Amino acid sequence: MSDTAPRPSAARTPRGRTLRRLLRSPLGLLSTAVLVLIVAAVLLAPLLAPQSADASNLRDAFAGPSGGHLLGFDSAGRDVLSRLLYGGQNTLGGALIALGVALVLGVPTGLVAGYRGGWLDGLGNWAANLVMSLPAMVVLLASRAVLGPTVWVLMVVLGFLVAPNFFRLVRGIVAQVRGELYVDAARVSGLRDSRIMARHVLIRVRGPVIIQVALVAGIAIGLQAGLEFLGIGSSDGATWGDMLNEAFQNLQRDPELMLWPGLALALTSAALVLLAAALRDALEDRAREPAAPRPATRDSAADTGTTAVTATTAAVTDAPSDTAAPQAERSGLLSVRGLRVGYAQSDGRVHDVVHGVDLDVHEGEIVGLVGESGSGKTQTAFSVLGILPEGGRVTGGSVLVQGKEVVGLGERGHRMLRGGVVAYVPQEPMSNLDPNFTVGSQLVEPMRCTLGLSRREATQRALDLLRQVEIPDPPRAFRAWPHEISGGMAQRVLIAGAMSLEPQLLIADEPTTALDVRVQAEVLDLLRKLQEERRIGVLLVTHNMGVVADLCDRVAVMREGSIVETGRTEQVLHRPQHPYTRTLLDAVLDQVPARSPWQSRKVDVA
Repeated sequence: MSDTAPRPSAARTPRGRTLRRLLRSPLGLLSTAVLVLIVAAVLLAPLLAPQSADASNLRDAFAGPSGGHLLGFDSAGRDVLSRLLYGGQNTLGGALIALGVALVLGVPTGLVAGYRGGWLDGLGNWAANLVMSLPAMVVLLASRAVLGPTVWVLMVVLGFLVAPNFFRLVRGIVAQVRGELYVDAARVSGLRDSRIMARHVLIRVRGPVIIQVALVAGIAIGLQAGLEFLGIGSSDGATWGDMLNEAFQNLQRDPELMLWPGLALALTSAALVLLAAALRDALEDRAREPAAPRPATRDSAADTGTTAVTATTAAVTDAPSDTAAPQAERSGLLSVRGLRVGYAQSDGRVHDVVHGVDLDVHEGEIVGLVGESGSGKTQTAFSVLGILPEGGRVTGGSVLVQGKEVVGLGERGHRMLRGGVVAYVPQEPMSNLDPNFTVGSQLVEPMRCTLGLSRREATQRALDLLRQVEIPDPPRAFRAWPHEISGGMAQRVLIAGAMSLEPQLLIADEPTTALDVRVQAEVLDLLRKLQEERRIGVLLVTHNMGVVADLCDRVAVMREGSIVETGRTEQVLHRPQHPYTRTLLDAVLDQVPARSPWQSRKVDVA
């Protein structure tokens, strides 16, 4: 029998857990009950109201409660309960219109501006600042004079005026989230930007947006009631504000008329705020779950690559003659020639952190790119993948992947290569798994979007991959959340994800750095096994010469953004030519003879 992932019950799904947390909270339960009661009563007004909201009989003016008229009558002999119920339809409906306009205008634009940055971000901020500088009450009064007193029109205008609040809130959060490593992992897996924003980014703004929704809804209800209370709102149909206006005019005669619309406004606004807070807490609650490690952001990678680079071309001059392959030789999976990577500085200049790198990876071989932190290894790998941090760009050179030039390639072109042609295994495995989704979900989604598999097919393939990377209980790992698995298992999950689209070139960036020695050995054995079975090319970015000795066919040594020595692993480890290589060997291996990869596996070193 094949392993399958059992379908979780409703109580075990994220929605089911959220609902349980919400109803366990006293404030959440109370506010939900109050709001549901108010909305249900308003929607069922035709069934619950004793009569029409505008039906009046002057003989009943100011009459108290009686059979069938629980709240009595107002100054025009209209039933107070009927006007309260029908008035709620107009008041809540108007607030819903304002809220809908604000959400439609503010959230998508904030999402795109925060994720894309650049001129879109600048244009969005300019427009938001312009709208926010307008005096809301003056604009509403002017709109009433031009467009008429219809409450629906005024609520559309109000929605337009408060949309910048959603824009700025969402934009600020997304600008931070876009640098998370799991967002880069989703990009490298081949997911479209629109899918990444909807799946991995939008979920991070839901809590603040929920709170903002409650606040804006309360403002819309209060502002609409205020306009009606002042007598400058719509005269069509009952509203709670209109009821307040009528009650205030007859305050000396029957002060109780102020109670019911005021109570309805207060209860609705309070219930909205309390429910939003409880729902936000229920969605974001991790009190009963082990906390996931705080994800690092891609900016840290940029810091690594830009650390005090003072390299000069002398490093290349000192290198032996076999440092780079001949320029004419451009065969293989990956061919890098003269690669330069720079970052824009505050004074407008571009500071290069990678200087003229030449590198080749052929089918069926593992090439180690080794050097100390800040040498530019990760920046070189990111250039191949097209995921350089913000501000970084390729300033020169050529990068061919399967003969296709990727320098200057747009995001769509890079996405066509990622996953299916070039896959990526990052360092810090826990930071590259989105804590908001299960392990299985993060494996299934790229296969569904890129390969067009059904959910059932992608699930079975994910289980097979988990088995191939030697995870003991694939169905259990499939259902687990990232915080429920170990670092070694998380790294295996990332390797499974990288292998899921059958890539031909694998870039592994420090895949064992965050693991203990025993797990490191297991992951290295797994990488070697998968590479031999699938005959893929591997670019292994590492600072560990022991890993190079154990795994690599060839090695390139990088220092301060330049390649200073390349060669067969045997030659570089046993007969290093460059003083920096000898320094690395002395520091890392501590005079211990290097293991030769041909001692542990059959490799043609001729």
